[in-house]
Amino acid sequence: MRFHVFVDFDGTIAPLDTTDLLLERFADPRWLDIEEQWKTGLIGSRECMVRQVDLVRATPADIDRFVDEIEIDPGFRGFVRLLSGLGHAVTVVSDGLDRTVGTVLKRAGIDVPFRANRLAWVGGNRWRLTFPHARSDCRALAGNCKCQFADAERVNARIVVGDGRSDYCLAGRADLVLAKGSLVSHCAELDLPHVVFRDFSEASELLMHWIAARVGSPTERPAQMGDE
Repeated sequence: MRFHVFVDFDGTIAPLDTTDLLLERFADPRWLDIEEQWKTGLIGSRECMVRQVDLVRATPADIDRFVDEIEIDPGFRGFVRLLSGLGHAVTVVSDGLDRTVGTVLKRAGIDVPFRANRLAWVGGNRWRLTFPHARSDCRALAGNCKCQFADAERVNARIVVGDGRSDYCLAGRADLVLAKGSLVSHCAELDLPHVVFRDFSEASELLMHWIAARVGSPTERPAQMGDE
């Protein structure tokens, strides 16, 4: 059986929301007013992020130094190695920034496909955000409509790992959700199949138990489930 695991980035692989951290450091404080409009449902995440990124003032060197500071869950590398060793696919799906996600994964030596919004430098200290993975029919008006990736896959099971609002719709298409943050209460409210996890070392254990119960114990398992 072939499973595909879709993993959120901000708040999940990276313990903190890296887009919010970037805005805190480089954007006009008005980004918080825009954030509140999104939280109350007045605007979608696409409009929210475009307006917020327009308030950022940073050079490419500033952004690169910021990205170099970002840490990830130390168990994520082992989580990917475990699933890859069993023949299952892992894709990172983020409503954050490709410049952040791609750089952090590469620095960590994690070679998995990722989908995120595109942060483009337009000269000086100005930036523009574009949405190569947006869809006009996205109910959440997300910059990156995560559901499309799950819908396109022909697999035996879809597993979602996430923490927040950008994962809500995708969770509804999953056979199992590994949840933390507000995604836990969302799954509980809608009675979606889920388990709560704290970090990726625990996520590895929980997922192995679920796979074993579904298809039986794998014949071969990597010796390390955590980080090296």
